[in-house]
Amino acid sequence: MDNNIKIRNKRISWEYFLIEKFVAGIVLTGTEIKSIRNGKASLAESYCYFEGGELFVRNMHISEYSYGTYNNHLAKRDRKLLLNKRELKRLNRQVKEKSMTIVPVLLFVNAKGLAKLEIALAKGKHFYDKRENLKEKDHKREIDRQMKR
Repeated sequence: MDNNIKIRNKRISWEYFLIEKFVAGIVLTGTEIKSIRNGKASLAESYCYFEGGELFVRNMHISEYSYGTYNNHLAKRDRKLLLNKRELKRLNRQVKEKSMTIVPVLLFVNAKGLAKLEIALAKGKHFYDKRENLKEKDHKREIDRQMKR
């Protein structure tokens, strides 16, 4: 079995400061896990939210399985995330009190063949923070050029 499936949300580090990361399980159907193992998923524009004390991910796109029949799944349905109670309470408190958000960072398949979602507690960046990141990247690039000479 090929366990090299790592679907990353590339814009997250540009849009948010990542404070703390967690690894959560996902409740999936049979055709969804098959599509993920084929690498047919996207985390772009997805986010996590609490409903009734449970954590869900919204807008995570998992393409329909090509060999799925009438049992095929909806591509952008909400999916429940599995964390223990202590982690859920802590995340919920941080989201309510400190106006933070929970964003999916990485979707991967572990050694046992289970799909896992790495989520992060994040705080949104302002425009000037993004500009600061660009300056740092340019500065690093310039130093690298100087070192190569």
